[in-house]
Amino acid sequence: MTMTMEFARFTVRDDAEGKLVADRPAMLAALRARFPGCLAAYLTKDEDGTWIDLLLWRSREEAEEGARLLNTVPECAAWVELIAEAGGLRHAEVLDAWPAPK
Repeated sequence: MTMTMEFARFTVRDDAEGKLVADRPAMLAALRARFPGCLAAYLTKDEDGTWIDLLLWRSREEAEEGARLLNTVPECAAWVELIAEAGGLRHAEVLDAWPAPK
């Protein structure tokens, strides 16, 4: 299996940035309980106001399954409702990593 990085670009509703960050731990716990192939997650906000959620998955198959079934997890579906506009989702194979995942 080859680890896969998922990049989800989006903007957040004007009134929802605080809630998006506050609800993230519960959302990630539910995501990992349903999809144990999710190994790590990073949330970023760019200077232009766009956000990128980066998730590290054990395999591309698990990443694609997680993306396809995300809204079946209530905490994830509620978190996605805080997004104003989706800017695309893509997956990329991890060729090298530092530090190396355990």
